[in-house]
Amino acid sequence: MLIRGYRSLTFLVLGVALAVAAQGRTAYAFDPDAGVTKESGPFALFKFGFSAYKNGRKDEAVEAYRYAAEKGHTGSRWALANMYAYGDGVAENDLEAFKIYSEIAEKGVEPGSEDTGYFVNALISLAGYYRRGIPDSPVKSDLSQARQLYFQAASTFGVSEAQFQLAKMLLSGDGGSVNVQQAKKWLNRARKNGHAGAMGVFGNVIFQEGQTARGLAYMTAALDQCTPKERPWLQSLQEQAFSIANEDDRRKAVAMAHNIHLDSDSD
Repeated sequence: MLIRGYRSLTFLVLGVALAVAAQGRTAYAFDPDAGVTKESGPFALFKFGFSAYKNGRKDEAVEAYRYAAEKGHTGSRWALANMYAYGDGVAENDLEAFKIYSEIAEKGVEPGSEDTGYFVNALISLAGYYRRGIPDSPVKSDLSQARQLYFQAASTFGVSEAQFQLAKMLLSGDGGSVNVQQAKKWLNRARKNGHAGAMGVFGNVIFQEGQTARGLAYMTAALDQCTPKERPWLQSLQEQAFSIANEDDRRKAVAMAHNIHLDSDSD
């Protein structure tokens, strides 16, 4: 199954596409009376697909996306890949999703292109698949390739989730050598891009390096600012460190945590 960690990026791209789609008139059936047929242009099919999806007619959305994808529409390819990856309106098929994401990635993107969001999402999706592989398929785990794809999304496009995942691979040595200093650099970039998980892991790293109060402060601030989905593992991380720290470091950490914020250079 495709990793869920970057769903915020997925929803961001989806939201933009829906906003564009909303500018067109709503169609209610995939037939000539709706003004959209399989012979329609790719963007018209794309808008129809989102309208159908939004209104729960996912079978029509899939059909429209397929016709638009065949005509080279990147957004339709991306939407179709996501539906296969999540089993949303179609049978879950990670290999099919992988193939479509690969087509998007191989096509590339022009700087400033409206397709940038789809391209970056495809890179991160592919990285997730290469990280684990797809059972009973030719797609095997390739940690080096996963790290390379995360690096591309992290460095070229500044995506916080890619920066976070790259940092974790650098810390564990997955796909290459261990590099704690580089990991800390990417964790800080992700944290400044609003990633609470990166803030927490950064705090844990410096806590283990001996910066007890400061590290605990970052973990505490991350726990205060994280999403509900991140809370369980961040809470476990923070509580473990809190139990090890002495009372003086705990007090210092709580005081410092109030001045540490996402999207800032606070230290």
